[in-house]
Amino acid sequence: MVFDMSQHTVRQVVVKNAADPAESEWLQQARAGDTSAFDQLMKPYRKPLHTHCYRMLGSPFDADDALQETLLGAWRGLGSFEARSSLGTWLNSIATRICLRMISRRPRRLASGDLAPPLRSTAELGEPVQGPVWLEPMPDSELLYGSAPNEDPAAILLRREYIGLAFVAMLQHLPGTQRAVLLLREVLGYSATETADILGTTVASVNSALQRSRQTVRAKKPATVQSSEMLQVDAQGLELLLHAFVSAWERRDVTAMVNLLADDVRFTMPPLPAWFSGREFVGKFFAERVFETPWRLHSLRGNGQPGFACYLKQAGDDRFRPGGVVLLSVYDGHITAIDSFLDPAVCSRFGMCDEFH
Repeated sequence: MVFDMSQHTVRQVVVKNAADPAESEWLQQARAGDTSAFDQLMKPYRKPLHTHCYRMLGSPFDADDALQETLLGAWRGLGSFEARSSLGTWLNSIATRICLRMISRRPRRLASGDLAPPLRSTAELGEPVQGPVWLEPMPDSELLYGSAPNEDPAAILLRREYIGLAFVAMLQHLPGTQRAVLLLREVLGYSATETADILGTTVASVNSALQRSRQTVRAKKPATVQSSEMLQVDAQGLELLLHAFVSAWERRDVTAMVNLLADDVRFTMPPLPAWFSGREFVGKFFAERVFETPWRLHSLRGNGQPGFACYLKQAGDDRFRPGGVVLLSVYDGHITAIDSFLDPAVCSRFGMCDEFH
């Protein structure tokens, strides 16, 4: 992960430019009060707007609320839309301002390292911290980060990075306006002038906010990354690594699991505040707590990352029950992060079954 955004020019501009020739007809019908036409008009924008709101807010559930409020605002304000900008730009303006209002009213979403230092003992993991506190993952099926035909592989990697957990977590450290400016300028590809119009501010303010946000991005860049060169993804190597991970977990093989981990690997498990850092302590956590029970893992993807729906079987039970959603970060052939989300709402969002034999 690089996050050195000043050195890259790849942009996600899909929400800016509408290409459907029927759009003007749907727009006219929607202005006349046709809700079906409005639904058709909004259809190509829903996922891009949802993804933008998720980046801003760090929670798919908050993003749901922001998207619905955006669509309601668009419906109510459609008569005042004068097409001086594209429909996508107008919608992004509504969504961004709604997200900024939500940010001003709610505490920022936290990653485990924001709340407490890592543990060295597995004896006590603490009580779950409830409420809208934690950064939450988003299923890939709900995110917009697809690639165009014959697109540069580096562009694809960068787009995936822009919806990764580490990037979304980093965004939460920015004040709302800086967060919005960084996303509008560096991810969605708006000019400084367009961004100023969207936010109702000046170009000078936009440029200042962008500079400050880039400084924070550089400061939050993972220490394991020593250069801004992006690694090419070895699909076969990743598949082998994931297979080995599932095998080690389901066999409860501590040695095999530890061999897959980077030296500075971390294991998080919100809403529990406990987390572990480093191969020694993550391995200890697997040995002393995780591998106390049998597990079954099923692959899934979230935030552009590989992951698993993890089911465990408690003593006396004849079925496996949801244990959590795990997303992995991988660098240089090793697992650098195991982010486990234990909230039943997150498990449900990723389509986990209530039980299976």
